[in-house]
Amino acid sequence: MLLFRISMPLLLAATVSLSSCSTYNVVPKELQSQVDSTVEFSQLHDAPDQYRSRIVVFGGEVLSAKRLKDETRIEVLQLPLDKFGAPDHDRTSSQGRFLAFEKEFLDPATLPRGTRITIVGEITGAMTQPLDETEYTFPTMEIKKLTVWPKNDRAYARPYYGGLYGGPYGYWGWRRWGPWGPYPYSPYWW
Repeated sequence: MLLFRISMPLLLAATVSLSSCSTYNVVPKELQSQVDSTVEFSQLHDAPDQYRSRIVVFGGEVLSAKRLKDETRIEVLQLPLDKFGAPDHDRTSSQGRFLAFEKEFLDPATLPRGTRITIVGEITGAMTQPLDETEYTFPTMEIKKLTVWPKNDRAYARPYYGGLYGGPYGYWGWRRWGPWGPYPYSPYWW
Protein backbone atom coordinates (compact mmCIF):
# COMPACT_ATOMS: atom_id res chain seq x y z
CA MET A 1 0.00 0.00 0.00
CA LEU A 2 2.86 2.38 0.80
CA LEU A 3 4.41 1.66 -2.58
CA PHE A 4 1.10 2.56 -4.26
CA ARG A 5 0.89 5.86 -2.36
CA ILE A 6 4.40 6.85 -3.35
CA SER A 7 4.31 5.64 -6.93
CA MET A 8 0.89 7.06 -7.86
CA PRO A 9 1.87 10.75 -7.42
CA LEU A 10 5.17 10.09 -9.17
CA LEU A 11 3.40 8.36 -12.03
CA LEU A 12 0.93 11.22 -12.35
CA ALA A 13 3.71 13.84 -12.34
CA ALA A 14 5.72 11.91 -14.91
CA THR A 15 2.68 11.49 -17.16
CA VAL A 16 1.81 15.19 -17.00
CA SER A 17 5.39 16.29 -17.67
CA LEU A 18 5.87 13.86 -20.56
CA SER A 19 2.56 14.73 -22.17
CA SER A 20 3.26 18.44 -21.93
CA CYS A 21 6.69 17.97 -23.55
CA SER A 22 5.46 15.80 -26.36
CA THR A 23 2.49 17.99 -27.32
CA TYR A 24 4.42 21.26 -27.48
CA ASN A 25 5.07 22.27 -31.05
CA VAL A 26 6.30 25.53 -32.57
CA VAL A 27 4.05 25.04 -35.61
CA PRO A 28 0.38 25.95 -35.05
CA LYS A 29 -2.12 23.23 -35.95
CA GLU A 30 -3.63 25.27 -38.78
CA LEU A 31 -0.20 25.53 -40.47
CA GLN A 32 1.11 21.99 -39.88
CA SER A 33 -0.26 20.64 -43.16
CA GLN A 34 1.15 23.64 -45.11
CA VAL A 35 4.75 23.48 -43.83
CA ASP A 36 7.25 22.27 -46.42
CA SER A 37 9.80 20.37 -44.34
CA THR A 38 11.81 19.35 -47.41
CA VAL A 39 13.28 22.84 -47.89
CA GLU A 40 16.71 23.10 -46.30
CA PHE A 41 18.22 26.47 -45.48
CA SER A 42 21.19 25.92 -47.80
CA GLN A 43 18.77 25.39 -50.72
CA LEU A 44 16.80 28.50 -49.80
CA HIS A 45 19.97 30.55 -49.47
CA ASP A 46 21.19 29.48 -52.93
CA ALA A 47 17.89 30.04 -54.79
CA PRO A 48 15.30 31.93 -52.69
CA ASP A 49 12.99 32.72 -55.63
CA GLN A 50 12.43 29.00 -56.32
CA TYR A 51 10.81 28.60 -52.89
CA ARG A 52 8.63 31.72 -52.93
CA SER A 53 5.23 31.28 -51.19
CA ARG A 54 6.28 28.10 -49.36
CA ILE A 55 5.83 27.93 -45.62
CA VAL A 56 8.94 26.80 -43.75
CA VAL A 57 10.29 26.56 -40.22
CA PHE A 58 13.71 28.08 -39.55
CA GLY A 59 15.34 29.42 -36.45
CA GLY A 60 18.44 30.99 -35.11
CA GLU A 61 19.81 33.90 -33.15
CA VAL A 62 18.63 37.50 -33.50
CA LEU A 63 21.37 39.76 -34.85
CA SER A 64 19.20 42.88 -35.02
CA ALA A 65 15.58 43.96 -34.90
CA LYS A 66 14.42 47.25 -36.38
CA ARG A 67 11.00 48.87 -36.55
CA LEU A 68 10.27 50.12 -40.07
CA LYS A 69 7.32 52.22 -41.21
CA ASP A 70 4.82 49.35 -41.60
CA GLU A 71 6.62 46.32 -40.18
CA THR A 72 9.44 45.04 -37.99
CA ARG A 73 12.52 43.55 -39.65
CA ILE A 74 14.48 40.87 -37.80
CA GLU A 75 17.91 39.82 -39.02
CA VAL A 76 18.55 36.23 -37.95
CA LEU A 77 21.70 34.09 -37.94
CA GLN A 78 20.30 30.73 -39.05
CA LEU A 79 20.98 27.77 -36.73
CA PRO A 80 19.83 24.15 -37.02
CA LEU A 81 16.73 23.22 -35.00
CA ASP A 82 16.55 20.39 -32.47
CA LYS A 83 13.64 17.93 -32.16
CA PHE A 84 11.61 20.49 -30.19
CA GLY A 85 12.16 23.22 -32.80
CA ALA A 86 14.67 25.18 -30.70
CA PRO A 87 17.80 26.58 -32.38
CA ASP A 88 21.18 25.08 -31.59
CA HIS A 89 23.60 27.10 -29.43
CA ASP A 90 26.61 26.46 -31.68
CA ARG A 91 27.01 29.48 -33.97
CA THR A 92 29.55 27.63 -36.12
CA SER A 93 26.74 25.37 -37.42
CA SER A 94 25.06 28.34 -39.14
CA GLN A 95 24.56 28.29 -42.90
CA GLY A 96 23.90 32.00 -43.27
CA ARG A 97 21.48 34.78 -42.42
CA PHE A 98 17.91 35.62 -43.29
CA LEU A 99 15.45 38.46 -42.78
CA ALA A 100 12.03 37.96 -41.24
CA PHE A 101 9.28 40.59 -41.37
CA GLU A 102 6.43 40.95 -38.88
CA LYS A 103 3.46 42.97 -40.20
CA GLU A 104 1.87 43.49 -36.77
CA PHE A 105 3.55 45.77 -34.26
CA LEU A 106 6.55 44.09 -32.63
CA ASP A 107 8.75 46.15 -30.34
CA PRO A 108 12.43 45.55 -31.24
CA ALA A 109 13.31 45.89 -27.55
CA THR A 110 11.61 42.53 -26.95
CA LEU A 111 14.12 40.84 -29.28
CA PRO A 112 17.59 41.95 -28.17
CA ARG A 113 20.71 40.69 -29.92
CA GLY A 114 21.40 37.05 -29.03
CA THR A 115 17.75 36.04 -28.49
CA ARG A 116 17.09 32.57 -29.86
CA ILE A 117 13.94 32.30 -31.98
CA THR A 118 12.06 29.89 -34.23
CA ILE A 119 9.97 31.26 -37.09
CA VAL A 120 7.19 29.66 -39.06
CA GLY A 121 7.03 31.85 -42.12
CA GLU A 122 6.19 32.24 -45.77
CA ILE A 123 9.16 32.77 -48.08
CA THR A 124 8.83 36.07 -49.92
CA GLY A 125 12.05 36.11 -51.96
CA ALA A 126 15.39 37.80 -51.30
CA MET A 127 16.85 41.20 -50.48
CA THR A 128 20.41 42.39 -51.05
CA GLN A 129 21.88 44.65 -48.36
CA PRO A 130 25.36 45.68 -47.24
CA LEU A 131 27.07 43.39 -44.75
CA ASP A 132 30.36 44.84 -43.54
CA GLU A 133 32.27 45.65 -46.74
CA THR A 134 30.29 43.44 -49.11
CA GLU A 135 26.76 42.95 -50.45
CA TYR A 136 24.83 40.01 -48.99
CA THR A 137 21.67 38.43 -50.36
CA PHE A 138 19.27 37.63 -47.53
CA PRO A 139 16.40 35.19 -48.04
CA THR A 140 13.26 36.91 -46.75
CA MET A 141 10.11 35.61 -45.11
CA GLU A 142 6.89 36.91 -43.62
CA ILE A 143 6.36 35.69 -40.06
CA LYS A 144 3.30 33.51 -39.45
CA LYS A 145 4.36 32.44 -35.94
CA LEU A 146 7.32 33.54 -33.84
CA THR A 147 8.61 31.52 -30.89
CA VAL A 148 11.09 33.17 -28.51
CA TRP A 149 13.18 30.71 -26.48
CA PRO A 150 14.35 31.47 -22.92
CA LYS A 151 18.07 31.91 -22.38
CA ASN A 152 18.39 28.86 -20.11
CA ASP A 153 16.16 26.31 -21.86
CA ARG A 154 18.79 23.58 -21.80
CA ALA A 155 18.53 20.84 -19.19
CA TYR A 156 22.16 21.26 -18.21
CA ALA A 157 22.27 25.04 -18.08
CA ARG A 158 22.92 24.97 -14.32
CA PRO A 159 25.49 22.20 -13.77
CA TYR A 160 25.77 22.52 -9.98
CA TYR A 161 22.20 21.45 -9.34
CA GLY A 162 20.89 17.96 -9.79
CA GLY A 163 18.00 16.11 -11.37
CA LEU A 164 16.29 18.40 -13.83
CA TYR A 165 19.44 20.48 -14.04
CA GLY A 166 21.80 17.68 -14.97
CA GLY A 167 23.50 16.76 -11.69
CA PRO A 168 23.93 13.28 -10.25
CA TYR A 169 22.25 13.76 -6.86
CA GLY A 170 18.54 14.09 -7.62
CA TYR A 171 16.42 17.22 -7.97
CA TRP A 172 18.28 19.45 -5.54
CA GLY A 173 21.72 18.05 -6.34
CA TRP A 174 24.63 19.47 -4.39
CA ARG A 175 22.44 22.10 -2.85
CA ARG A 176 20.30 19.71 -0.84
CA TRP A 177 21.69 16.19 -1.10
CA GLY A 178 25.43 16.52 -1.43
CA PRO A 179 27.95 13.70 -1.42
CA TRP A 180 27.91 13.57 2.41
CA GLY A 181 24.16 13.05 2.82
CA PRO A 182 21.49 15.67 3.37
CA TYR A 183 24.03 18.32 4.42
CA PRO A 184 25.88 19.80 1.44
CA TYR A 185 29.27 20.92 2.70
CA SER A 186 28.91 21.72 6.36
CA PRO A 187 26.21 21.72 9.06
CA TYR A 188 26.32 25.53 8.97
CA TRP A 189 25.21 25.81 5.34
CA TRP A 190 21.56 26.54 6.16
